[in-house]
Amino acid sequence: MTGIPVGISSCLLGKEVRHDGGHKHSRYCTQVLAKHFDFRPICPELEAGLGVPRPTIHLRKYPEGMRLIETSGAADHTDEMRGFIDEVMPTLGNLRGYILMKKSPTCGMERIKVYTEKGNHIDNTGVGLFAEALMKAYPLMPVEEEGRLNDSMLRENFIERVFAYDDWLQNVAGENLTKQALIEFHTRHKFTLMAHSEKIYRQLGPLLADLKSEPLEDIADRYIHLFMEAMSHRVSRGSHVNAMQHLLGYLKDGMSGEEKSVLLEQVEAYRRGEVPLVVPMTLLRLAQRKEPADYLTIQKYLTPYPDELGLRNNV
Repeated sequence: MTGIPVGISSCLLGKEVRHDGGHKHSRYCTQVLAKHFDFRPICPELEAGLGVPRPTIHLRKYPEGMRLIETSGAADHTDEMRGFIDEVMPTLGNLRGYILMKKSPTCGMERIKVYTEKGNHIDNTGVGLFAEALMKAYPLMPVEEEGRLNDSMLRENFIERVFAYDDWLQNVAGENLTKQALIEFHTRHKFTLMAHSEKIYRQLGPLLADLKSEPLEDIADRYIHLFMEAMSHRVSRGSHVNAMQHLLGYLKDGMSGEEKSVLLEQVEAYRRGEVPLVVPMTLLRLAQRKEPADYLTIQKYLTPYPDELGLRNNV
């Protein structure tokens, strides 16, 4: 089976493309995520023609905007980088996510050092030129820095968004867009949405209630922007508990009193931070398999990504 197409900074795959001829190999990316993602590696600096090894570069702030200047001297590589960005950006539309190298003046997505025209440090509010163009061109695409994937909450959130965005692009976007496809997508992700943002979940229901009010493409566009905004919200323990209790409402008739009691105990243990999410979620899935409810069988909240990733063992 082909993996989900995801972009990545080349150095994270162990490719020796950095300015000093080194790499920033991420074992998590190559040993875990590579089993599920089909990585498309890009090193903007190398592919813009800057070579390896190369002088270090940084962002300098000019009245007309940011420029990419060598740290020692005045060589300006902004035009080469802009040229590469303009060339490559239209080819990235099939990607379901992107993992970037932190602190890079091209790939860093936040907190990049910014300098004056003369090379004096101002602040750390910059965004890498490639990363900025990527997020502007594909605002729905999940984008994350490799370093932040060490945080179990951020890691789980990013991967869940990649799989949800893949579902959208495969089954709803473009030629696949029908009223039924849109409603079925919403149905699959009902409890996921509820966990991430009950406020947005309550906005999306009415949006889909009248699919004749305006062109379907416009409704779908508004829907997916709100959906991905909701997905970017990290889920609190309380929100997971709320979603699980709603799920339990569909299962309780098929459970014995003792089974329900054990499940509720584990939900509460999760709320108190005594067990990870995988514990009550496993009990919910077992109950669902014992008494299959069609509505729950399709719910992505129960299995948002492959179990072997083990993401819910740590949240």
